[in-house]
Amino acid sequence: MVERERTVEAFLSVLFSLRGRTAVVTGGSSGIGRSIADSLCRAGARVVLVARRAAPLREAVTALHGAGGTADWISGDLGDRAGTHRVVDILLERHGTPDILVNAAGINLRPHLDQLTEQDWDRTMRLNLDAPFVLGQRLGPAMAANGWGRIIHIASQQSIRAFGDSGAYGVSKAALAGLTRSQAEAWSHRGVCVNAIAPGFVPTPLTEAVFSDPARAEAMARRTMIGRNSQPEDLAGIAVFLASDASAYVTGQTLFVDGGLSST
Repeated sequence: MVERERTVEAFLSVLFSLRGRTAVVTGGSSGIGRSIADSLCRAGARVVLVARRAAPLREAVTALHGAGGTADWISGDLGDRAGTHRVVDILLERHGTPDILVNAAGINLRPHLDQLTEQDWDRTMRLNLDAPFVLGQRLGPAMAANGWGRIIHIASQQSIRAFGDSGAYGVSKAALAGLTRSQAEAWSHRGVCVNAIAPGFVPTPLTEAVFSDPARAEAMARRTMIGRNSQPEDLAGIAVFLASDASAYVTGQTLFVDGGLSST
């Protein structure tokens, strides 16, 4: 029995261990990004969190250290192309080319399309789409030169359908699914798998408007096949899978981790 357990552990370690890998997680100080950073760290990766505000970044990194992980943080404004380039410059100077990039930073402005301004549109696209593009352009070719890499985007239900004043947010997330396919086509044959995760309704700062209304939150839960809304930890397994050697033949996909919501 002991030998069998060792065999199982060795097999799973080969498939899913992230020991020796460096993972960058944007939006890693809160919400889905923080949950994914925690799961990658627990799987053995050295994690670098990127967000705008220093205080939440310090708190998140302290928590990762307290759990026995290795982590660092970089404060920067990914809603600005120059700011995104500065983040990459700091990252490369401190840690070199990462093995894993998770793009979880995002913004969801919710005015009705009648009231959506050009400034709203530009602000949304800069963070939700331009930043993943710029980060990919800076890091994807270097990952490919190394022969191994993983890029994971956080997509949305609104990547495939519109609801809830989706406006610019829905467009940005649909485009992110397209960027996933384009990056996969460019780099997968050199060992860089690129995929997106489309969560269900997860309680985060971006969905506060939904969860502040219990009736609305319950209505969303009833639309799932499982019968509940998601929690950030529901994404832990899929994140580790997509970041590991286990996903070596999975690329260009948007995987819906949503309790069946997208199938109803």
